[in-house]
Amino acid sequence: MKVYRSNKAKENILRTYDKLLGLWGVPVAEREVPTHYGPTHVIHWGEEQSPPLALFHGVGDDSALMWLYNAKALGEHFSVYAIDTIGGPGKSVPNENYNREFDDVRWLTEVFDGLELSRFYAAGVSNGAYLTQLCARSLPGRVLKAVSLAGAVPAGSSGSPMKTMTKIFLPEALFPTKKNVEKLLKKLAGENAGVFTQNPVVMEHYTWLLKGFNNMAMAFHKIERFTDEEIASIRDKVLYLIGEEDPFAKLGGKAALLQYHMNVRFYEKTGHGINHERAEEINAVLTDYFLKETVESI
Repeated sequence: MKVYRSNKAKENILRTYDKLLGLWGVPVAEREVPTHYGPTHVIHWGEEQSPPLALFHGVGDDSALMWLYNAKALGEHFSVYAIDTIGGPGKSVPNENYNREFDDVRWLTEVFDGLELSRFYAAGVSNGAYLTQLCARSLPGRVLKAVSLAGAVPAGSSGSPMKTMTKIFLPEALFPTKKNVEKLLKKLAGENAGVFTQNPVVMEHYTWLLKGFNNMAMAFHKIERFTDEEIASIRDKVLYLIGEEDPFAKLGGKAALLQYHMNVRFYEKTGHGINHERAEEINAVLTDYFLKETVESI
């Protein structure tokens, strides 16, 4: 499965990925963790002795873009591991085992084993929010607490993720001109789109993602619908942060969270890029939620 549509697209995506890392304002270490499905790229920063925090980005983006406005603040409190989803447009490289038999839980377990993370906090945005919940459900002994940003509970009554993506991203994503990229970002982030559109490196990188990432490379990641019992098992562990103007929330995500009585906080005038749009506030919420109570030794 080709992750990039061309060598030129790959070169430009990885070039602008590194440019974004240069804007983080923190020293980082990049490493590859071997897994059955290929090497998984992980960015690490913060003090080794700080509590570990695993981060997951969304579909069609990567760690460098996702944590641009969060990296510095989170690194002051945590030993942070930002994981590029295998099959996504970051630096992870799927091998021949990445196919229809792909198992997210096996992949995640191997990544955490490779990082020697036995107990940690977890947070993710959009599809990364789903992976965060999957960790909380499937690896409850490892995940201390989790935060799901711009993501709904994967309940049985939820609609098709692909249909929802199509409604939101098309037609602009098919024709990623500067005008259409700006229009799409405004659909996602509303009045706060300037955090993306006014950053030239973000715009360059995101435009190349739309032009050059093969979205079908993520097709082997299947969204599992949680049972009522599984949802109940993560209710006290996962905090949900949702923008009131998030198009995904409007298309059913908010209703599912309320229906299942999840621990959720809503933010007015905020869209799908909640951790970018309200970076300072979200950084504080993450830090407070994870560290405000004493937990067993990690």
